[in-house]
Amino acid sequence: MTVETVFTNARIVLEDSIVTGSIQIRDGKIADISSGTAQAGEDFEGDYLIPGLVELHTDHLEQHYSPRPGVRWNATAAIQAHDAQIASSGITTVFDCLRMGSDEDGGFEQGEMRAMADAIQAAERQGRLRSEHLIHLRCEVSADNVLDHFADFANDPYVRLVSLMDHAPGQRQFQTMDQYIFYYQKKRGLSDEAFKIFIEKRVEESERNSTPHRIAIAKVCADNGITVASHDDATLAHVDEAIGNGVKLAEFPTSLDAAKASHQAGMSVLMGAPNIVRGKSHSGNIAARDLAEKDVLDVLSSDYVPLSLLYAPFILADEVDSISLPKAIAMVSATPARTVGLDDRGRIATGLRADLVRVHRPEGVPVARAVWREGRRVA
Repeated sequence: MTVETVFTNARIVLEDSIVTGSIQIRDGKIADISSGTAQAGEDFEGDYLIPGLVELHTDHLEQHYSPRPGVRWNATAAIQAHDAQIASSGITTVFDCLRMGSDEDGGFEQGEMRAMADAIQAAERQGRLRSEHLIHLRCEVSADNVLDHFADFANDPYVRLVSLMDHAPGQRQFQTMDQYIFYYQKKRGLSDEAFKIFIEKRVEESERNSTPHRIAIAKVCADNGITVASHDDATLAHVDEAIGNGVKLAEFPTSLDAAKASHQAGMSVLMGAPNIVRGKSHSGNIAARDLAEKDVLDVLSSDYVPLSLLYAPFILADEVDSISLPKAIAMVSATPARTVGLDDRGRIATGLRADLVRVHRPEGVPVARAVWREGRRVA
């Protein structure tokens, strides 16, 4: 039985323009796009119709699973709470970040993230989820046990993105000690002596593990067609290393030089949408808006606030002269989808999945009035 739906009187945000008109959905796919308002159908009253957002990097699930230090919430309940907020923010495809690599001071035990992935996949099969959930493995390459954790995901088809990261002091995000002291000494209440021991251990682990672990993980990804991301690149040497590892996505570069070099090398440069909303980085690194103004920003991620992925593109379109609304929306839909090889979504075009969001935005913060995944309303 063919199922058809028509939306009319919508401002349809295509990849390079905005058209006022109608869209026809048939069996979960976009069947037709037309200008004008003559067609009968659901009246959008001039609201925007945009592609469903594609989220490549969110730590939001972790906040639900471990809402307090040492607390573990029921995995299925955590996933459902996360999914509800994701979908209501207009995100129809989400890559849930799962942490690989831990030590006695933090992270998750081996098997915890595998169990979480199993719970995500079970929730999908049981029809619990509004958005489509895929997996992004965040690999802390300095950790002794990162390869053991990573091995738990061998041949898992849900794993479509893997990032290589090193949060040791003096590396990438933490090139200076001020932010590292805040993150690791003050938040953990460590004495100066305990903090000194903590730093020495992290530096030693990074020097011993980082390069061989990067190479090993990148090879597995290349052999299995998994997109590789680098994380917090700061220098041209970091970018060269990323090129050697086959990286397609440069996540949160911490300097303009690294962002430019990554962009010029053909990588998609990703920054946090909360950085756009706040106007600055929470860790004191380069502002995403600076990269946008230099035309080296390709992808936005909600990171830790799902609604920011819907809000940030409108801010860019309002405040950066060189960025139109279609270009800004592409940063949260078409470009992230292409970067990870999801060519069936991310754009409003005939034949593609009807992952769509109705957005009302008289001013300020936009509202997702309705969300459809493959033509079925989910929020």
